[in-house]
Amino acid sequence: MIKKIIAVTGALSIALVFCIIASAQAIGRIDGEVLDLQGAPWAGVTVDIKNDGSGQVYHVKTDAKGKFTQIGLASGTHTITIKSETPKVDYSIQTHVSSDETAIVKINFKEIAAKQANNPANVEAEKKRAEEEGKFQDLKVHFKAGMDAYNDSRAVRQQLAAAPADQKPALQEKMTADCQTAETELTAAGAATTAKDVGNHATIMANLGQAQECLGKFADAAESSQKAIDLKPLGQFYSAMATQLAKAGKFTEANAACDKGVTIDPTIAAPCWKNIGIVLSNSSKMKEAIEPLKKASDADPKDAQTWFLLGGAYAGTIDSKQEGDKLTYIIPPGTLEAYQKCIDVAPNGPYAPQAKSALEGLTALEGGDQTTIGKRSTKKKS
Repeated sequence: MIKKIIAVTGALSIALVFCIIASAQAIGRIDGEVLDLQGAPWAGVTVDIKNDGSGQVYHVKTDAKGKFTQIGLASGTHTITIKSETPKVDYSIQTHVSSDETAIVKINFKEIAAKQANNPANVEAEKKRAEEEGKFQDLKVHFKAGMDAYNDSRAVRQQLAAAPADQKPALQEKMTADCQTAETELTAAGAATTAKDVGNHATIMANLGQAQECLGKFADAAESSQKAIDLKPLGQFYSAMATQLAKAGKFTEANAACDKGVTIDPTIAAPCWKNIGIVLSNSSKMKEAIEPLKKASDADPKDAQTWFLLGGAYAGTIDSKQEGDKLTYIIPPGTLEAYQKCIDVAPNGPYAPQAKSALEGLTALEGGDQTTIGKRSTKKKS
């Protein structure tokens, strides 16, 4: 029984000795003062004091006079950090604490701000920031002016389509002037972008391409769209470039642009291929228009206009051959089906009457035309 009591007493004595030693080490002290950006006492701000050796952190708040005290610190280097959202402050300073003296710390944010403002590196950084802010403001002004002009040109284009013949020249002139303004302003907006402003730059270049397309500068428009793609490869940018390339007569490149765009965004397939088909049809390249229009109809089988255009492309390749006294028309497979699809998907739509008329004409052609070649008609003798 006695041995057990001795053992417990010994263990207790050792524990007490360790506590005394630890207490003897943690007798350092920091007295601090914090002044705000106006040089006045900063009351109620949180001060974090971290022992860089052990990682232990103490949190204190300044009093009404901006002062704080922390005792019981182990000897060594300590980092003092003050963070605030209003005003925006994130500041750290190191000080050494020892057991035989009090560390005095005074943090005057008015003086600190003045020193940072006069620091050449900070002056240059502020100058650069101001320049970038100025550029961004220029960008916004030019971009708004450019988009306002371009949107106005689109409204004028709609008026032009329905205007009487005597009003068309003035409207055409107005639309061209709007598009020219849009090109000038969007070019200026692009010049105001910074290297890190990738998203805005891509949007500006894509819209610049639309303005140039409006002016008939199709090669320039495609180049601007390519720059937008280089910055941000979006399917809609590829679709726009495909149309611009087609209008520039670069049909192989236009098809390739659609292919690339569709792999990024399958939803652009129908309008991308349809626009190429329209450009080819308008260029009387009916045979070449068939393939993109078929792809467009596959992507969106409910688009009546696409089916009507496909029927027209097929009809544009109708051939004929002479068989005796009869001229037979060779109607390509798919022609009648395309027109019928146009009617089926939108029987009351604007293209249905034209499709029905086309079907009636094709039905009449199927019978062929009777001709007399190299023969003279004979009359009955009375």
